[in-house]
Amino acid sequence: MTTLIEGFGLGLRVDHYTDFADGPPQPVDWLEVISENYLVPGGKPLHYLERIRERYPMVMHGVSLSIGSTDPLDAAYLDQLRQLAERIEPGWVSDHLCWTGVDHQNLHDLLPMPYTEAVLRHLEPRIAQVQDVLGRPLVLENVSSYITYAADEMPEWDFIAELTRRTGCQLLLDVNNVFVSSVNHRFDARTFIDAIPPDRVVQIHLAGHEDHGDLLIDTHDHPVRPEVLDLYAYTLKRMGPVPTMIERDDHIPPLSELMAELDTVRAVAAAAVLPDVVFDEEAA
Repeated sequence: MTTLIEGFGLGLRVDHYTDFADGPPQPVDWLEVISENYLVPGGKPLHYLERIRERYPMVMHGVSLSIGSTDPLDAAYLDQLRQLAERIEPGWVSDHLCWTGVDHQNLHDLLPMPYTEAVLRHLEPRIAQVQDVLGRPLVLENVSSYITYAADEMPEWDFIAELTRRTGCQLLLDVNNVFVSSVNHRFDARTFIDAIPPDRVVQIHLAGHEDHGDLLIDTHDHPVRPEVLDLYAYTLKRMGPVPTMIERDDHIPPLSELMAELDTVRAVAAAAVLPDVVFDEEAA
């Protein structure tokens, strides 16, 4: 069964379990859950997940796939993902285009890969393996980065576009990550957006970051910044409406504040895809 995902969502966090499980219906179209929080046989997380799933559509988002590592993919982990997907019937299952460790050591970070032909060939069978186990296209997210590799043979955006062409994977386009990396590596963020095939993008992430001048850090602990909203508007003008959510993982505010921020995102989106709508940030 396919769950239809449209409109605007939020990440489900423990702080808001009771709001979504027991409170009045919230003006949110869907929720994104962190897969690893629910790969357990029972207990409180699954109790709330099942209750909330009865009220809201969901998508799954993981942090442990390590698709770019040279280690073999974790078959037990993939089986757990499949079982969770069968349980909650998400719109899709996503993770990050990165590696998180090597030689069975998890570094607990989302590390970028060299953008080379050899890495593309390395990823092809691994993505196919994941898609075979899940029985659905894998959705991969571009990560923020703070280093580049001397071995790079192409820019990140060309690498991503070619990867989708070869593997049939879909994209979770993190607009904040594009902006963060564009400042850190001094490229034009719109060049990145222009190179991404719109028909492969199924979801957009927005989030806040820390600004240290010539270095930005993707922290998910601030509201979405105006410059990221501007890039989001540019993205929608090129791609049309795409299901969009706000990530917040630290300094998590009351749900009412996130809902107000989501209203601002809705207004930006409306102004971007409907030319006669004028976005007034103060009014929003």
